[in-house]
Amino acid sequence: MKATVIGSGFGGLAAAVRLIKKGYEVTILEARDQLGGRAGVFKQDGFTFDAGPTVITAPYLINELFELLDEDPKDYFKLLPIDPFYRIRFDDGSSFDYVGDEDRILENVAKLSPQDVDGYRKLAKHAQDIFDVGYTRLADEPFDSLSSMFRVAPDMIRLQNYKSVYSLVSKYIKDERLRQVFSFEPLLVGGNPMKITSIYLLIHWLERKWGVFFVEGGTTALISAFERLLRKKGAHIHMNASVERIEVENHSVKRAITADGRIFESDVIVSNADPVRVYRDMIDNKHRSKHSDLRLKMKSQSMSLFVAYFGTKKLYPDIAHHTVLMGPRYKGLLSDIFDRKVLADDFSLYLHAPTRTDASLAPPGHECFYVLSPVPNNDGKIDWEKAQQEYKDRIYHWLDKNYLPGLVDNMVTDVHVTPQYFEKELQSEKGAAFGIEPSFRQSAYFRFHNESEDVDKLYFVGANTHPGAGIPGVLNSAKVLEKVIPRC
Repeated sequence: MKATVIGSGFGGLAAAVRLIKKGYEVTILEARDQLGGRAGVFKQDGFTFDAGPTVITAPYLINELFELLDEDPKDYFKLLPIDPFYRIRFDDGSSFDYVGDEDRILENVAKLSPQDVDGYRKLAKHAQDIFDVGYTRLADEPFDSLSSMFRVAPDMIRLQNYKSVYSLVSKYIKDERLRQVFSFEPLLVGGNPMKITSIYLLIHWLERKWGVFFVEGGTTALISAFERLLRKKGAHIHMNASVERIEVENHSVKRAITADGRIFESDVIVSNADPVRVYRDMIDNKHRSKHSDLRLKMKSQSMSLFVAYFGTKKLYPDIAHHTVLMGPRYKGLLSDIFDRKVLADDFSLYLHAPTRTDASLAPPGHECFYVLSPVPNNDGKIDWEKAQQEYKDRIYHWLDKNYLPGLVDNMVTDVHVTPQYFEKELQSEKGAAFGIEPSFRQSAYFRFHNESEDVDKLYFVGANTHPGAGIPGVLNSAKVLEKVIPRC
């Protein structure tokens, strides 16, 4: 039987592996000229820049995909541990190293706020309890019925998942800087810490449990590893193959048709593409009772990102691999991004310095970085054609003044992306960087289902589906397929 996978992000690649294991003949259709989706790569002037995710957690999810097809992961890629996981630097000049070791993280809490040591212990235990329910029990389970939601409702109430992440953190932590440290992680999956359900505190324990890693050669090396694996196992991979239409007969998928007219007969279709666009743009509305255009329009999208990638001829050995640079505002800035949807005058940034771990990503004696700024999605009506250069210059000069002295004079190459990249190049609705917003009303059963309710033999993986964004989320979305797609 033939299975077609639309899109080659981590979710699509993982789905292809699991379909091969189930006995399907697999074809992957990728709209761009490279695999990886958001995990693409920019190569420029001897520098390698990962375009997307760089924080690798729950490595067992990656290893098991290679092991499923009787391959040794060590033959394909190497994971390098990161320590500290993140260095958080505050506007007042203080800093905090977020690490996994219990004694060290308690010591770091004590340095910043001795009164919060016991509170952090209680917070970590609460995060572990949430993890045991929200991840261990539910991450790879299909939430395809209301009854599945009702079954976990008592646990969610007991764990206070009706509170926001920031609110639950604040119950245990008094120091505002530490409240930011232990509540910012939902931003990694596109959620506003002030509003997102506290079930996402499980991210904290997930990182504590398995650690944080970087792939030698960059995340792009992991995409290449998957490509080698899939080709070896017989998958057919087509780049520059943008799917324009999914044809349905007798309520079931029949074929995928690309923009240039190629036809791929399909017994099963798994989409790693944005479900809003798949339902609205690829499937005739006569086949859609659940996902009408009106219902799709009502979906709330996550924030977007402005990301600048740059290389320097100066080394900055004091910068950690992952650094979170907090600006003067936290709540106000989040409101600007998520509620008011305006481009703020200040910013908080994530600075990625991969040459701290793997010097091969830049020419000898050079460094490569990217700096990421959360910004509103394209509901914000920001004219990025006009705003992008001034915004980038502001970020560079702020980094030069505060954290990377001499940056402007020592920069040798740079490239940047705006929300337009996410909307046009990655075909993400409204330029959302993480799919639909992970609000309570768009989580678990209320998120896009992994198995389509409208069309038989159509399935979804990726950031928009259960369990959500982030590499562990999208890999688990493909794991759900084990329970909903029959073997050949």
